[in-house]
Amino acid sequence: MVASARSALDRELSEIRDHLVRMESLVDTAIERAVRAFTERDVALARQVIQEDMAINDLRFQIEEECLALIATQQPAAGDLRAIIAMMNILVDLERMGDHAAGIAKMVLRMSGEARLKPLSDLPRMAAVCREMLRQSFDAFLARDPELARQAAQRDDEIDQFYQQIFRIVLSYMLEDPRMITQATYMLWAGHNLERIGDRVTNISERVIFMTTGQMKELNVK
Repeated sequence: MVASARSALDRELSEIRDHLVRMESLVDTAIERAVRAFTERDVALARQVIQEDMAINDLRFQIEEECLALIATQQPAAGDLRAIIAMMNILVDLERMGDHAAGIAKMVLRMSGEARLKPLSDLPRMAAVCREMLRQSFDAFLARDPELARQAAQRDDEIDQFYQQIFRIVLSYMLEDPRMITQATYMLWAGHNLERIGDRVTNISERVIFMTTGQMKELNVK
């Protein structure tokens, strides 16, 4: 590849990475706000999360178009092509995480008028670990560090433990007071969405490993 073409490819790859980082930041914010809206029953904040999910969706398609255009115009090979393919997969997982955050926010709207259930401290803690995993996976992506990607994925076990704990507590609420079944179900669904976010971060870690090593390896097989 001649120097001018190499320079153009590097520049466009850098722009796509920057857009992915922006998307990751939007998703991180969505997760934090969604769980805060859920625990505080903040309907206005929940509506904001749902509305801003549209921006995440739009950005996903914008980046996808940029990746496809880059493949068509620059005809990248080997490591560059792997990087583009990995980024296209990563942006899909980010978009799905935004959907999961919006799913939590939608529970807030459904809870309106329902009897209050004692909030679970495990839910914000679970969300915090999800966000830490996401940031770590993106640090690995930017540094092209497969070991850091593996470390991020390993924390999915913590997410699973949180979800199991939430399931046990919510089940006890249902057994103690059947009137709380609806509220308990909402809480369980919020936990499920966070658990899925953890799975999505694991997917990102797998793509980072593919991008840097060329190996397709499934992490955290359950």
